[in-house]
Amino acid sequence: MELVERCIVFLMMTMVAVQVSNAAVHKVGDSSGWTIIGSVDYKKWSATKNFQIGDTIVFEYNAQFHNVMRVTHAMYKSCNGSSPLTTFTTGKDSIKITNYGHHFFLCGVPGHCQAGQKVDINVLNVSAAAAATPTKSPSALASPVPVANTPAPSPNNASPLIVAKGAFGFVGLAMTVFSSFYF
Repeated sequence: MELVERCIVFLMMTMVAVQVSNAAVHKVGDSSGWTIIGSVDYKKWSATKNFQIGDTIVFEYNAQFHNVMRVTHAMYKSCNGSSPLTTFTTGKDSIKITNYGHHFFLCGVPGHCQAGQKVDINVLNVSAAAAATPTKSPSALASPVPVANTPAPSPNNASPLIVAKGAFGFVGLAMTVFSSFYF
């Protein structure tokens, strides 16, 4: 019985580790980093990412020539870094995303933002976005498609396969396997 308890504790710890590992780390600008050299298109870069709460955004840059300022939308649009919400200057700044919405960053060195060194990290609330998306109804002009005369599938006496995703599915599978050995 002690072995079963150890297995359960191990599985619970594994479940926590898997849940934590779902967070992604995004290096701004990928291999180019946070710079004005090389014409990095940060708008295009951020558009290719799927940012989630819990993800970490990493700005890597030469601290002698750049910084990172978190700013408001108006400041972002006008490249105004005169009163940022937060300033980072280490050269390797990690910022954890803790809420949905837009997170605006720019380089406060004169001329850098105007040269394109600014990024909008947009964290979508996927469930809210899906609920707000209207479903398309069929057009009144569309002609109906006839239903094919396909026979119904024959009944299957096998028990249904229920698939659980993520850490809970892994834990459930592991518990089932371990219980078959000990019970």
